[in-house]
Amino acid sequence: MHCLLLSLQQGRSTAGNGPTGAGESPGSQPPSTIPQPLLLPQGVGGCPISLDTAMRLQKLLFRNMTPLFSCEWAAAHFRFRPPHSDLAYALEAGKGGTRAILVAVQAHIISYLLFTRETECTHLERLCRVGQWEQGQALAMALAEILWAAGGGGRAVVCLITAPITMMPHEGYRANSFTERIQLFEFSEKAAAQGFISDHIHCFKGEGSHGVILFLYSLLFSRTLERVQEDLGDTAPLLNISSGNITCTEAVLSLLLTGRASPRELGGSQELESGTGDGDGEALWQRGAVGFLRWERAPVERQGPRAQVSPGLRTPRLPVWLCSVSGRHSVLFGTDSRLLSDWKSERIFHLYFYSGQQEQTQTAHLTIDTHSHHWEEAQREDPCSPQKGHPALEMAIRTKWAGATVSWNGTDPFF
Repeated sequence: MHCLLLSLQQGRSTAGNGPTGAGESPGSQPPSTIPQPLLLPQGVGGCPISLDTAMRLQKLLFRNMTPLFSCEWAAAHFRFRPPHSDLAYALEAGKGGTRAILVAVQAHIISYLLFTRETECTHLERLCRVGQWEQGQALAMALAEILWAAGGGGRAVVCLITAPITMMPHEGYRANSFTERIQLFEFSEKAAAQGFISDHIHCFKGEGSHGVILFLYSLLFSRTLERVQEDLGDTAPLLNISSGNITCTEAVLSLLLTGRASPRELGGSQELESGTGDGDGEALWQRGAVGFLRWERAPVERQGPRAQVSPGLRTPRLPVWLCSVSGRHSVLFGTDSRLLSDWKSERIFHLYFYSGQQEQTQTAHLTIDTHSHHWEEAQREDPCSPQKGHPALEMAIRTKWAGATVSWNGTDPFF
């Protein structure tokens, strides 16, 4: 039986940890698929991944398709914009399949920097006056928060790459591979998990670290593979592969936002929203730590039950939303923590937008007016219907505040 788990396992270290295979030259593999030879010293504890566990992990990710992680995924890590700049808080999200994960983590980073971190700075200054050390701390807090939620508030598992290990010789096993070098570290206290991630933050933000994949693995093991499978049921695998592109399904988005890998958690069904669908109505009204807004430029009949997001995600505890606009992910946020708890604050207010694209050089400032003279006309419009005259982001905002007008304050609308 051939047990080549991931195409990443084809990458061989050039650091002298093993000879190049027969018929292969050291440069025959794309550089981005070559894992770092040693990201974590041996002897620091943890449990090495077993071959059986690695194969079950593969099945959850890809089902029965040929396992594959592209060079884009292998190279993806959590990289910040320059510290002490207008976008010091921001991760570079790019345009590939890892974007959904990076932007979801970005939303938690913003929430931490705006509403949790102790600082004398106010409003957007809390996001701009961030140094390199603070960037690492914010990333560690965000990753720990998401993992802790996936673990049901009682556990978190962190996956790191250690030096090459020897385990269960098997036909087809290739040394110095990626998944087979994973060590699993389990924590029963959130603070301990956050501290461990902080101590090893280079394993997620360093170039060549495979940081996004490591975090995805950590997310699945925090939830446990068994519970993820129960969440998924008979639905598709966690990752979609189409024309060589690997993208996250809504099950991954749900796991990032709610701690459960079920697209039903994102809402959309009127039966579920009213509480008449398999007892899930109460969960859909629970306000999340980070919200979710979705709009697609497609006819309503094609969107079906995905048109509406659950109330608890449209109205999170704090004003930070992961946005899915025609399948592209971004972050929308406000700096007033009272925005979603005081209806008076929702008359005229300010939101800020980060697309994750390299082309964006400063945070976009939007002013939302929910009591403008366009109110009655907009109320007659379906917030999920295609509106060629309005930017897509504005339509996503109107799924939360129906009929609102949006001013870009002198910036040309983009995204």
